[in-house]
Amino acid sequence: MKKDVREVIQGEEPHLNNLLTQEDLSSFKGMVDELRDTWTKKQMFRTETEARFSVLQDNRYPTKASKYWQCVREQSSYLDNLMALSFDYRRNEAKITWLEKKIEKEEDEYKATKYKIDLDEARFGKASMEKVARHRMREIKMWSKLKKEFNDGSFNDKDVNQHQLESYGLQYHEKAKSLNANSSEAEVFNVMGQLQSLQRIRKSGELEQSYQKKEQIEQHGKPKV
Repeated sequence: MKKDVREVIQGEEPHLNNLLTQEDLSSFKGMVDELRDTWTKKQMFRTETEARFSVLQDNRYPTKASKYWQCVREQSSYLDNLMALSFDYRRNEAKITWLEKKIEKEEDEYKATKYKIDLDEARFGKASMEKVARHRMREIKMWSKLKKEFNDGSFNDKDVNQHQLESYGLQYHEKAKSLNANSSEAEVFNVMGQLQSLQRIRKSGELEQSYQKKEQIEQHGKPKV
């Protein structure tokens, strides 16, 4: 970590006098190292265990292709979040620089105190953003690992559409098996309606022409006439 959060926590100790009782303040001071450890190791975002059993659960993503493409979605989302965080971090860095300069020149005691509070908050925010960034990147790398694991060459990894008829067919087959006498009419209507539609589309072969046109575009840049 670029800035030890212990310094940030300790720096706030004198200002907790009016917020905490003396007993609680004494407890806080004695727990600084423990709190730093807690802050450092607290879980952020999902572990690989959670990714495998909760995100990529077999009944929702029954094929390697469906798991791979969900990994793509997850990784893309975390990339977007990391980029947004980077912009926030840059803004916060600029705020820190601005506040440091204002404090140097400010002669009004009240304004100087307010700027110092804002600076302490911005520095803590900086440490928090650095922690978030590390865990965003951890998940990005985790999804990369899982993509490689599931991509065994048995499916098209360029066009998400091509696996969906099979994957959704298996998913809705499992959903249909879970229906029972207690299932609502709307639930039965929705699940069976989509399953029957998937079965019809597969039987008719109506997507085959779409697949072929997509392949022609990828190979030649434009469809064959």
